[in-house]
Amino acid sequence: MTWTKKRLTNLFFCIGVIAVVVMLLTFDVSFVELWENLVHAGYWLIPILGVWLFIYALNALAWQCIIKGNISQDEHVSFWRIYRLTIIGYALNYATPVGGLGGEPYRIMELSKDIGKQRATSSVIFYAMMHFYAHFWLWFTSIFLYLALVLIGDLTIDITVGIVLSCIGAFCLLAFYVLTKGYRNGVAVRLVRWAGKIPGMKGWSVRFMEAHGEALQRVDDQIAALHKQDKRAFYNALVLEYLSRIVQSSEILFMLLLFGVDCGGGFSGILLTCCHSILILSFTTLFANIIGFLPMQLGVQEGGFVLSIAALGLTAALGIFVSIICRFREIIWILIGMLMMKITKE
Repeated sequence: MTWTKKRLTNLFFCIGVIAVVVMLLTFDVSFVELWENLVHAGYWLIPILGVWLFIYALNALAWQCIIKGNISQDEHVSFWRIYRLTIIGYALNYATPVGGLGGEPYRIMELSKDIGKQRATSSVIFYAMMHFYAHFWLWFTSIFLYLALVLIGDLTIDITVGIVLSCIGAFCLLAFYVLTKGYRNGVAVRLVRWAGKIPGMKGWSVRFMEAHGEALQRVDDQIAALHKQDKRAFYNALVLEYLSRIVQSSEILFMLLLFGVDCGGGFSGILLTCCHSILILSFTTLFANIIGFLPMQLGVQEGGFVLSIAALGLTAALGIFVSIICRFREIIWILIGMLMMKITKE
């Protein structure tokens, strides 16, 4: 590792540590209340934290599908290396504003050692787009899940809810169109040009395009080629990313069961509770991503949990508990990611 890359790694590490400190100092509850909530969670913390081993594994498999489509048969990047970079990347994304300002550059820097900078860049950008694509599919399909629960009498709908669901649907359809164009034509050049429209950024955008325009265009060409040449890998990655969201909802399911929320118990009750967990995750992540410029989305995620849980007829206290435990889980996995960055040798 060169001296510059060592300094960048140390910078990323410091960002993660600072973010954890900021998070601990800005909790909306006292440390006594935090401890009481952790004690209340008890042994349920094990599956809540442990399920992320499987979530990150699905994320890594999705990214591996993309990487395999972007390398020759003679090249190989091990799953465990991809898994490690996945965990570290998401730890940095949790820690930085506009999630991705830390994780994606780090992934590009590290993956460049294996497959070169341009292919690493195209693979990381392609995967980041896939990650967002799967989010939109979760939000879009959640509309129909909500309507299905309305049909069986489990949930209710009124004009306000109908308008909200319609707006979410229109938002997702627009995103599908934009992302599909991005897959077919690439997005690197467009992103730099869009950045130039931000006040004060025009000069930087022009200079960057003059210096790196050809390299960016090659990245875009590789993104378009990846989408065109290997449709199977594209859809495999999408399914894996979507499935990771469904698995992620299980941590909310564990917390609902902890509070005795099981919709009457039995198989049908647990199934309904699973559906509620998916809806809570879907609407919370939608709310958090709309206002995603805050580090770790401080306050936004908590508000999203409270609103989405209350919308399903559950108590605000349960929403606060879920948000606190999820925030604690984020801190633990940020620390794990930072430790992996410092102690894991390649």
